[in-house]
Amino acid sequence: MRALLGVYDKAGIEELARGLAGLGWEIVSTGGTHAALTAAGVAARKVEDITGFPEMLDGRVKTLHPAVHGGILARRDLPSHRQALAELGIGPIDLVACNLYPFEATVTRAGVSFAEGIENIDIGGPTMLRAAAKNHRDVVVLVDPGDYPGTLAAIAGGGVDEGARRQLAWKAFQHVASYDSAVAEWLWPGEGFPPALTVPMALAQGLRYGENPHQGAAFYRDRSLAEHDRGGVATAVQHHGKEMSYNNYLDADAAWNAVNDFPGPTCVVVKHTNPCGVASRADLLEAYQLAVRADATSAFGGIVAFNRTVDEALARELREFRNPNDGETRMFYEIVIAPSYTPEGLQLLTGKSKDLRILEAQPRRPGGRTYRQVGGGWLVQDADERRPEEIEFRVVTERQPTAAEWEDLKFAWRCVKHVKSNAITIAKDGRLLGMGSGQPNRVKSVELAMEKARAEVRGAALASDAFFPFAWGDSIEKAAQAGIGVIVHPGGSLRDQDGIDCCNQYGVAMVLTGTRHFRH
Repeated sequence: MRALLGVYDKAGIEELARGLAGLGWEIVSTGGTHAALTAAGVAARKVEDITGFPEMLDGRVKTLHPAVHGGILARRDLPSHRQALAELGIGPIDLVACNLYPFEATVTRAGVSFAEGIENIDIGGPTMLRAAAKNHRDVVVLVDPGDYPGTLAAIAGGGVDEGARRQLAWKAFQHVASYDSAVAEWLWPGEGFPPALTVPMALAQGLRYGENPHQGAAFYRDRSLAEHDRGGVATAVQHHGKEMSYNNYLDADAAWNAVNDFPGPTCVVVKHTNPCGVASRADLLEAYQLAVRADATSAFGGIVAFNRTVDEALARELREFRNPNDGETRMFYEIVIAPSYTPEGLQLLTGKSKDLRILEAQPRRPGGRTYRQVGGGWLVQDADERRPEEIEFRVVTERQPTAAEWEDLKFAWRCVKHVKSNAITIAKDGRLLGMGSGQPNRVKSVELAMEKARAEVRGAALASDAFFPFAWGDSIEKAAQAGIGVIVHPGGSLRDQDGIDCCNQYGVAMVLTGTRHFRH
């Protein structure tokens, strides 16, 4: 029996080779692997010993030879294949262990040159893996060092069964597919969207169920270069609590994306992917209290996100805070997510409930794309990264916003970006007072937001994710009559002037952004 070992990552290879040699296998290895095995005292032949050719072209050609691939691809059940090997003096290869040049690690390194990236595209390795995986009924293929011990034990116990061989072959092809997708992504020379996309994903965990108990589900991490080290919920560390569910991931992602859109210390409370409470304050504890008070009924059982460290005082408040509606019931949350925790803060939170999920995540770097499935296909778009600092706000009414109103309207605009359409947010003094979301008509969203804001609506800022198609007797006039001080929306309606006239009549300031933030 003969094994061909050629690995970039040498983890576990000495133990595998020593174990196979102890079982009477002949070991053949490529240059770097051969040097490592020889240094470890494991007898191994060089690949050139069986090909008759030395490694050439700076190592680009080592295993690309009939003596290698004939030995891998020959079917043992076909006499004609066995005869061909015998006539050409080619010995069969019964096991291939191979892992590839570190392409992703290389091209994502700062300052790497194009030439260096090209040299880290493995050719011989994927070819060997594909050949061995194709012929897995006769050849064991190993791409993951974690599979070495189990495979060695199976060989020692009588052989690797058909099911295990097929599983290892699947892993090899999946590994090569992910590798090739990274190379293709890196090589794409054009602007915009390429004519074909392959998005590699790695299983992070199985989930108990999906959105509903009758739906199976799992969570996969995006392994594309575009998502390399980008941060976010997918790479968050869970310090405590029950395992995450499908809906937990959706809500945590919504909360984390929203809270990181605010420059100052901020707390965002999310329920069913919509922010129901947002507040920014120099004191993060105060921001939390104000965020919950915006809609304590919805906040109960929600997700609380912070964009600053959770310390002991804030953790204690999270444990002890009572529902403002009755002053008695302690608030319950599914998840707390923050960029970091002090040791004392983390210890306090872990004692709140065995079920509370505590996540530590890093802010997502700007850029990337979003993917959304429709029947038989995917919608792909650039991520909505536009912030108020990148927008030219244009006053279109006779009254100019006050300095305080400018701050309020920009805060409301940050909030509305993360609310499902039709989206309306009302804000004042760095906190969300009320929001309306997901309504088929904008008037109802305005009414819901004002209902939640109650008396605090007077003098507040109202933001809409899209333009108002009507004014008189509609959303704008209703908001003006309730006492809204300033309205901010994209503009672009054929009836924009009606809205401006309405605001002028009521003494309300109106600001247009030219930017829309739909979230369907």
